[in-house]
Amino acid sequence: MAVTVETLEKLERRITLHVAAADINSEVEARLKKLARTVKADGFRPGKVPMNVVAQRYGYSVQYEVVNDKLGAAFNNAANEAQLRVAGMPRIEQKNEAPEGQMAFDATFEVYPEVKIGDLAAAEVERVTSDVTEEAIDKTVEILRKQRRSFAQRAAADVAQAGDRVTIDFEGKIDGEPFSGGKAEGFQFLIGEGQMLEQFDAAVRGMKAGESKTFPLQFPEDYHGKDVAGKEADFLVTVKKIEAQHLPEVNEAFAKSLGIKDATVEALRADIKKNLEREVKFRVLARNKGAVMDALVAVSELDVPNALVQGEAERMVAGAREDLKKRGVKDADKAEIPADIFKPQAERRVRLGLVVAELVRANSLQAKPAQLQAHIEELSQSYEKPAEVMRWYLSDRERMAEVEAVVVENNVTDFVLASAKVTDKALPFDELMAAGN
Repeated sequence: MAVTVETLEKLERRITLHVAAADINSEVEARLKKLARTVKADGFRPGKVPMNVVAQRYGYSVQYEVVNDKLGAAFNNAANEAQLRVAGMPRIEQKNEAPEGQMAFDATFEVYPEVKIGDLAAAEVERVTSDVTEEAIDKTVEILRKQRRSFAQRAAADVAQAGDRVTIDFEGKIDGEPFSGGKAEGFQFLIGEGQMLEQFDAAVRGMKAGESKTFPLQFPEDYHGKDVAGKEADFLVTVKKIEAQHLPEVNEAFAKSLGIKDATVEALRADIKKNLEREVKFRVLARNKGAVMDALVAVSELDVPNALVQGEAERMVAGAREDLKKRGVKDADKAEIPADIFKPQAERRVRLGLVVAELVRANSLQAKPAQLQAHIEELSQSYEKPAEVMRWYLSDRERMAEVEAVVVENNVTDFVLASAKVTDKALPFDELMAAGN
């Protein structure tokens, strides 16, 4: 019997399914008999419970399972016969009228859309490049020095200055009243490194150990503490201790402490450059990939299945709960996170996924084994034991699926860049790094 598919709106379709009542009853009876062999009930030995008792206790749930199984099979058969690509799960509702001896159901669902990718030659993409400069290497060396710095207490006559670590007591008041988070004892911070608001930082500079002072502080309008944002407070601060920092010299000993095999400054800088170039490569690739995906979506036409968007939004909610759980938030799995807040992002993900899938299919951009191998080798080079990292990837199907997805995206990026109107832009190293934070 030919399947009749009714088009409702855009991607929404409806099929009427028929299931023979006799088939359902027969299957329910068979399952209840099987269940009766093991079911337990007070007053009866196992396997000796009367069928009427088994049917009374389990009949409804078994019938529900059987109907669902029969409908699932009927829907799959109908969808296959009609050559439909179903997006998401169908919504099934029983009809009041049905042919004699049958049960009738309406299955309403969505299908995958036709994806029309426009002229890629008309797409405009800004492709960035960036180089690792000597200045960038110098800055990284300074970061490494600061990570290994030591502190020594200053003389009593010395004043606090930039780079010093100070230990202080402070108390702030607004209109003469204390406020939450405005008081601390034995608090440490480094002057001039942005750990405190600039007004607070500046007030402590020039003070001596044992000295106290009161000063006004204006909280910014966008301050993270909403209760004090935009307000002026009066702070009383007492300096308890001042420590001068000592940065290690950049020499062979410093290089050795960082695990550099040759233990020379030149080898250290070469190692830093290599690591920075790897990071720059991945950041440039990610930025260019994002620009390509934006351009690809802009030149494509398709209707997006609501079922897929809802499913993606629900996965994002689950991901948000998992993130809260990792942060130690109590009852994170029960957090009320409405899926609607993720809907715009979910819609874009689904749209982009459908467009990319069509471009890959139409242009044979699937990941090749050699590409997967090369990508894993590149990822492994940033680790101490690359061979073990490679085995870690190759031994797990899910990890390999993630690698495959990245390689496919890289193939799509290269394909679009080869066709689109590309404008090249050299991006300063610092700007590239700041954009990724």
